[in-house]
Amino acid sequence: MASLTFDALSKSYGANTVISDFSATVDDKEFLVLLGPSGCGKSTMLRMVAGLTDISSGTLKFGDDVVNALTPKQRNIAFVFQSYALYPHMTVRANIAFPLIMDNFRWWHHLPFWGALMRSRLLKRPDIKAKIERTAEMLELTDYLERRPKALSGGQRQRVAVARSIIREPAIYLFDEPLSNLDAKLRMQMRAEISALHARVQKTFVYVTHDQVEAMTMGTRIIVMNEGVVQQYGTPAEIYSAPANEFVARFIGSPPMNIFAATVRDGLLYVGDVPVLNSAGWAASVVALGLQTVSLGVRAEKIGLDSPSGDLLSIEAHTLVVEHLGAETIVGVKTGPVGSTVDVGVGASRGLHYARIAGEEQFTTNSGCRITFASDAVHLFDPETGKRLEP
Repeated sequence: MASLTFDALSKSYGANTVISDFSATVDDKEFLVLLGPSGCGKSTMLRMVAGLTDISSGTLKFGDDVVNALTPKQRNIAFVFQSYALYPHMTVRANIAFPLIMDNFRWWHHLPFWGALMRSRLLKRPDIKAKIERTAEMLELTDYLERRPKALSGGQRQRVAVARSIIREPAIYLFDEPLSNLDAKLRMQMRAEISALHARVQKTFVYVTHDQVEAMTMGTRIIVMNEGVVQQYGTPAEIYSAPANEFVARFIGSPPMNIFAATVRDGLLYVGDVPVLNSAGWAASVVALGLQTVSLGVRAEKIGLDSPSGDLLSIEAHTLVVEHLGAETIVGVKTGPVGSTVDVGVGASRGLHYARIAGEEQFTTNSGCRITFASDAVHLFDPETGKRLEP
């Protein structure tokens, strides 16, 4: 059992800083996801936890123990690589057992003839054999133990890689984008299997991905990173419903959160030259914050495309894109006076805002509409810093 403490961790390569003052505390048994775009430093962070990359400054603790100077083996971790990293000449049984065999290997086992003999004996040792069979059963690999990796599907190879990592019963499990090579159906299946594995073993998992669906469905805690800096740390619900800044708001969610550049004029908010109806209260809040411009955020599922009613906020717009997905319809709109002409040429899709409408709704492209949303769906962000504002 092990909690994780990152205390002002930094990693630099010469003058290039990859991780900057990374601090967080992860409780024991959490499923922590490091989420961010490519190149943000999340894999470097995982490699520092594993001991594969040196820490430039700061302290890393497993429980109460500082592990900065410990080797990967001394840290008692398991690492699942993106590329599976299976030995093609070995059977599934031998691949799974490899960590146990290496734990029992001695220098003279590297001598000709002795190595193969000792590996064969170790594979048949009752305690190791029992662990292999128990682990294989856990990941539904019993029927494939005598096959080699080339005879397995991508999902089966990934399960072998996971089985190899868990057989030593480590304190912490590390996953570096393990599902990125799988198709959509297999990714869904493996997400469920890894989540079930976490529930069974009750250990700390640290999982790296750029896929927000993996992060939201699997993680109990998420650290969102960008350019080596922690943007937000919290539960999936906290990060989705209360993003700390505009980057998180845009990165989490599909479609991403709509961000409207709004200006206070005549006691209302304006998006371009279009007034936001019923926005007097929000305009007053923006002025009270000492601002005249603000970024207005609204999630796609909170937006309707209908006639304004009651106290709903409303913006004139035009529909440009309609995507029918069966259970829902995604509509891309561009704000502008309903009676105006809409550019539908090359590049017209830039700057679109999206609404997610439940069910199979019919919308006409290039037609006037109104974006409507409730006041409690609004998020405000500072247009200069991108930080979330609390009116």
